[in-house]
Amino acid sequence: MKPILVVEDETVIRQALKRLLERNEYSVREAGSVAEALNKHQLSDFSLIISDLRLPGAPGTDLIRPAGNTPVLIMTSYASLRSAVDSMKMGAVDYIAKPFDHDDMLEAVQRIIRQTAEDQQAQPKTPGTPLSGIIGRCAAMQRLQKAVHKIAPTDSTTLILGETGTGKELVAKAIHAESRRSNKPLISVNCAAIPETLIESELFGYEKGAFTGANTSRGGLIEAAHGGTLFLDEIGELPLEAQARLLRFIQENEIRRIGSTESIKVDVRLISATHRDLRSLSMQGEFRQDLFYRINVLSLNLPPLRERGKDVLQLAESIISKKAAELGQQPLALSPEAIQGIMTYTWPGNVRELENAIERALVMSEEQSIPLSALGIDLELVQTDTQAEKPKVKGANLKAAPKPAESDADDTSEELSLEDYFQRFILEHQDYMSETELAQKLGVSRKCLWERRQRFGIPRKKGAAASANR
Repeated sequence: MKPILVVEDETVIRQALKRLLERNEYSVREAGSVAEALNKHQLSDFSLIISDLRLPGAPGTDLIRPAGNTPVLIMTSYASLRSAVDSMKMGAVDYIAKPFDHDDMLEAVQRIIRQTAEDQQAQPKTPGTPLSGIIGRCAAMQRLQKAVHKIAPTDSTTLILGETGTGKELVAKAIHAESRRSNKPLISVNCAAIPETLIESELFGYEKGAFTGANTSRGGLIEAAHGGTLFLDEIGELPLEAQARLLRFIQENEIRRIGSTESIKVDVRLISATHRDLRSLSMQGEFRQDLFYRINVLSLNLPPLRERGKDVLQLAESIISKKAAELGQQPLALSPEAIQGIMTYTWPGNVRELENAIERALVMSEEQSIPLSALGIDLELVQTDTQAEKPKVKGANLKAAPKPAESDADDTSEELSLEDYFQRFILEHQDYMSETELAQKLGVSRKCLWERRQRFGIPRKKGAAASANR
């Protein structure tokens, strides 16, 4: 394993951190400033850089750009909400507040090194151009892009799986754009959007007089895709009758218009997508099993937004630029509270819901930056299933800080530690506020609030919620 570089100007802290890491079998190098780190070391030679934020000469965040793919963990005793968010936006992999707990530091180091290794393994071994319109650097998205680069040059039938709003059509477009059929049409069909009585005629076409209202002959969408690609979105909604016709098209590369006795040969690559479990549907007789096996030659799984880590912030900023241009206005920055809300919320509607939230915020916001309230997201939708298995934590000897004046009780000042602010706010308000109210006031989810309670050793007071509602 590559060594870890510790950049800290206070010798006592630097030596203590070095001993902690070496006791846990990490190799460590040291530097007392950004300049010393750059002059004495090649940053790419390290698996992780742990740097203090405030250093003589230049801040620790100045190491992020020259570090390249080497992750940088920022530690600071000035861990205000803003400085933490700014460090993350500049590219820091994470931050940790001083004085830090030894277990927290070791957990962070282990997690970052493991995640970096996974991300590097997921990267294509041969250079590939980024997929058009697809944004994301998490391990799952890198695996997806690598798979698309492999799949695209073939003519193999492909099934794209993923929750609603994860970008299945974007992936289909990327496959078509990298295929040898890219100069031919890509015909996209949403099977759920076409009435059941019309789906067959839309796909396969019809002859004059085939049914009432068929005054002329008309080719279907499959014919229109000849030489190119047909993308059938939400194929799980296709009626059984249309499924039988589609099966013949896949098997024989030919179609027959409704009302015709002659078959037409077609050269079409088929890409399908669904958010449903087609295997289960086929077992229940709601989807043809033979068709399922025909369309599931190659499959791609799109991760939901809640599993994509910091991709959500990268997506949000990209959407802000795009939507602002469409609306003819200047892009707005996200407030620290909005960033925290975006990173905490689980986005059940995935990228589509994020796009709608950003557009709503740009239209309705009356401030210089986008506040959390303008996004219109309900943090109560954040999953709380971690309650089922609570980790054991050591209790902390905490005392409530003196209560500030009413006017500044909710002020997140630059000089106030983020960790201290959370502890102080919870201790001062938990007697008369419910968990939901505490979470909303802090701009976090109930899950995040619970995790902070565990971390700080602040048990939830029994009866607090009830007294808050009296």
